Amino acid sequence: MDRMSKNISFFTLLLIHLLVYLLDSHDKTLRLAFAESSKVYIFLGERQHNDPKLVTDLHHDMLTNLMGSKELAKESMVYSYRHGFSGFAAKLTESQAQQLSVNGDLPAGIWPESKAFRDEGLGEIPSGWKGFCQSGDQFSAAKHCNKKLIGARWFVDGLLAEIGRSFNLTRLGEILSARDAEGHGTHVSSTAAGAYVANVSYDGVGLGTARGGAPRARLAIYKVCWKLSVGQCASADILKAFDEAIKDGVHVLTLSIAAASLPLYSEVDGRDAIAIGSFHAVARGITVVCGAGNDGPSPQTVKNTAPWIITVAASTMDRAYPTQIILGNNKTFQGQSIYTGKEEGFTGLFYPADGGPDATAGLCEDLTLSRNLVAGKVVLCFTTVSSRIVTLMAAESVRAAGGVGVIVSKPPTISQLNAAASPVQKLITRSAPRSCSTSVQPVVKLSPPPTLVGKAVPAKIAEFSSRGPNSRSFSTQEQGFTMLSGTSMATPHIAGIVALLRALHADWSPAAIRSALTTTAWTSDPYGVPIFAEGDPHKLADPFDFGGGIANPNGAACPGLVYDMDETDYINYLCSMEYNNSAISRLTGKPVMCPKTVSILDVNLPSITIPYLRNSTTLTRTVTNVGPYTMS
Repeated sequence: MDRMSKNISFFTLLLIHLLVYLLDSHDKTLRLAFAESSKVYIFLGERQHNDPKLVTDLHHDMLTNLMGSKELAKESMVYSYRHGFSGFAAKLTESQAQQLSVNGDLPAGIWPESKAFRDEGLGEIPSGWKGFCQSGDQFSAAKHCNKKLIGARWFVDGLLAEIGRSFNLTRLGEILSARDAEGHGTHVSSTAAGAYVANVSYDGVGLGTARGGAPRARLAIYKVCWKLSVGQCASADILKAFDEAIKDGVHVLTLSIAAASLPLYSEVDGRDAIAIGSFHAVARGITVVCGAGNDGPSPQTVKNTAPWIITVAASTMDRAYPTQIILGNNKTFQGQSIYTGKEEGFTGLFYPADGGPDATAGLCEDLTLSRNLVAGKVVLCFTTVSSRIVTLMAAESVRAAGGVGVIVSKPPTISQLNAAASPVQKLITRSAPRSCSTSVQPVVKLSPPPTLVGKAVPAKIAEFSSRGPNSRSFSTQEQGFTMLSGTSMATPHIAGIVALLRALHADWSPAAIRSALTTTAWTSDPYGVPIFAEGDPHKLADPFDFGGGIANPNGAACPGLVYDMDETDYINYLCSMEYNNSAISRLTGKPVMCPKTVSILDVNLPSITIPYLRNSTTLTRTVTNVGPYTMS
């Protein structure tokens, strides 16, 4: 696939989901004043003009009739969506919104200095690119954009209107520009399209050359999520980013964003900005790739399930960082760690529950430690919770008590291995001594890990990865220089592959690309080992865990046959979901009359799922030959 990457000049949209961390910055507060009873509403309608100015004028006229003056209308308007689709976001009272028959009330950046965004060897910016770089706090368009990073925008007006209060940047550690304030966005964008960077490691662990999936692709960043609570993204801002990206001429959209909770909004509900924005993007030939969410391993937790989206789950990779845990009696256990220090020999081992009446004292999520007992020692704790936060909490508790390391006994995923800003050595293991009481003064020795790559490390579906079936419809099966994990990090891997496929097959539709990835995916790992799913119980994975399977880029380049779809197919899907004509018309921006009979089983997806199968069922699929051979 490297050969193909040499000829790529395509664009990737990154809508970045930021998490909360506190950073120092100059005091900046965004302020917005309006009636406390106002909320942000999104209105979607039929596109009546091709001229964007006329579209916006129409939106202003609608609000003027409602508000009574042009001045109030312009003050109320948050965004006019006028490029990819027609609609607007406005601050309205509930009664005003009802008068407009509004569809619903409402729901991250880049570090440009990274070597992954250098533009050496790239040609001029393609003439089809219509976007630009927007300067802002700690971000200069002239200095930070180049032939690699060709676009950078940020949208916050929708969030300001939605929360209706001051936005203190200093307290939140946020940056009012396309600059990434936390690292999540930089990780996502470099994974999708980062340039080659040699001699990359995590303090010596995993040394090698790093590159993105499509290292010669261009990048455009649209920052829409901001560090309020756990990262907040307003629907109005997301839709504005989609609208601008469609105008700018992107080819691939990757969104590491998922709904915060279940049940999901319907695809025609204005609160599902990703479903609405992606529909219009796909209708214009733009492939949209989204994360499935991190709410696994429970069933029916998958997010971003609209059939026009490529939905990405997460598996472990074919690499591991095994560490030997050696006890004083020479018993050895194996764990996973990215400890980067030196082997220090034996040190004391402390288990909080030993000899005490409280059996829960050894739980990682509720450690209460005495400095007199823990200082200078490694602490052993147990957990059944799949959460990076639990590991961070345990490490912080041990650090505060003067400990030098923590052994967390649980199924390993890389997210629990990496805890920032703590000198405490962290190690995850599935097998550990249940007690330290067999020795008067138990000791343990931990050593830095080697890097294992290949067949020795079978792939597994990560415990956190959200699972199917689709909670909206059981008949649609989703296909689903630090170390991070989550479906946010899996998504740009697929986006990079999509960019390569787009370069190789410029005439393929988004549905054809989606089909090629799905029908050629591995349902065992690349070495022929069965795929297992982490969780309780640990089980053999099925399509509701891995969707289509593990992506096979070389296979997807030559799939032979594809299950293609266009806007009519997606409308038939919406009709089969029994959404009414007016709701579908608002989503599509054109009048829709659903046929009298349409079955969701006949949607031309590259999968077949039949719920409640009791009798014989007939369904249809249409395949398109994209291979070099003719068929008769």
